[in-house]
Amino acid sequence: MSMVKSCEIETVLVIEDEADIRNFAARVLEMEGYHVLQAGDGEEGMRLAREAQIGLVLLDLRLPKHSGWEVLMLLKSEPELSVIPVIVFTASAAVADHERAMQMAAADYLIKPMSAASLKEAVACILRQER
Repeated sequence: MSMVKSCEIETVLVIEDEADIRNFAARVLEMEGYHVLQAGDGEEGMRLAREAQIGLVLLDLRLPKHSGWEVLMLLKSEPELSVIPVIVFTASAAVADHERAMQMAAADYLIKPMSAASLKEAVACILRQER
């Protein structure tokens, strides 16, 4: 990435069907200075990912209109979107899901419910690595 990018406000796309969790994540990240876009389902999430300059995607696995797995596969299969880091955040603590997400090139895997601190730390860590 160019040096100019580091001065810009990063845009984080939160794809989560539960409004309470989506709003919580958005509030936490906005307080950290990120620009946040929200999608309530996988279809809307993919539309926003294609239309906006996204710095990171926070992705739930259980979604209507495209599961999180489908969204992750689509993001990683489109060359211009494949560079966007994806943090999977899900209620599933299953080791198999964690391994599958990492094999599909997810940048991190967070288990809900999560604290504001752990969310902030995970996002900041991934975005620092991308610079």
